[in-house]
Amino acid sequence: MIATASLILLGLACVWLAWIDLREGIIPDWLNLLIAAIGLVRMAALAGWVPAVAMLCEGVVIGAMVWLLRWLYFKWRKFQGLGLGDVKLLAASAVWIGIVGIPTQLLIASGTALAAAGLMRLSKRPVTRLTALPFGPFLAFGLLAVILLQQQG
Repeated sequence: MIATASLILLGLACVWLAWIDLREGIIPDWLNLLIAAIGLVRMAALAGWVPAVAMLCEGVVIGAMVWLLRWLYFKWRKFQGLGLGDVKLLAASAVWIGIVGIPTQLLIASGTALAAAGLMRLSKRPVTRLTALPFGPFLAFGLLAVILLQQQG
């Protein structure tokens, strides 16, 4: 019951996140916090507080690593390639899928974002290296896909 309810809440939060990011180009902190909190409560209910705290620690580690990569990219290119909302979403995602799931989430998100950019290009919309494409919807899709993959074994 808790597992199903938490997955439904996560799915709704991901849809809401995608809608906001596509319209406003921002992922609200409270929504990232909600995703992390649902994952933490789910893990605590299913496996206990020790594994839940371990997953929270993994989220903090992922958040720190991705923030560092964001900072290094800005220092190198003088251009923000990833928003802070995306960094926080990856940290919240780690509460759900752990550090081991993040590379797959990034692969799925990047692949679907590239496909979207290709479709934009095919529809004659200009796509350059400076074209802004909100990454949050793709990260949310990647998170849901990884959860599905992890549950299948």
